[in-house]
Amino acid sequence: MATDTEIAELIGRVALRDRAGLAALYAAVSPKLFSVCLRILKDRADAEDALQEIFVKIWQRADRFAASGASPLGWLVAVARNQAIDLMRARKPVADSIDETWDVADAARDPETTAVLKGEGKRIDRCMEELESERASAVRSAYVEGLSYQELADRHGVPLNTVRTWLRRSLLKLRECLDR
Repeated sequence: MATDTEIAELIGRVALRDRAGLAALYAAVSPKLFSVCLRILKDRADAEDALQEIFVKIWQRADRFAASGASPLGWLVAVARNQAIDLMRARKPVADSIDETWDVADAARDPETTAVLKGEGKRIDRCMEELESERASAVRSAYVEGLSYQELADRHGVPLNTVRTWLRRSLLKLRECLDR
């Protein structure tokens, strides 16, 4: 950490619009100012945004430092603290009651989406009817109930590879049907 004298010199260079001075000041004090913002805002992204705004303000107001008579680090921390508090106040408040949350979007599907999904479901059901009943049952058990190949083989009393063949061929037939 730089001394108060070094920080004061860097602020003076910034007041003279010295970009290298601003870069040096940033390197010297940004970790401290970031921690101040993080402590107040409790959000890393907000603290990073605040830090950027702080250095814009320092660039614009560095000439006011000498007139303030404060310690250099104290002045910088005050600028950081004020900026963080301003950001915190600007945040939209969280609603305390259900009456205040009237603008919350409805999570239910809209009627058009519901109609489309029902139509797709009917198409799939029609295509499932074209499969042999035992194979349609295997497809439903595998893809709706989540049964494994081994569980399907045990349920239908057939070898494991037969179940795999049923499912593969049934899915191909379903795809052909749905493409019509």
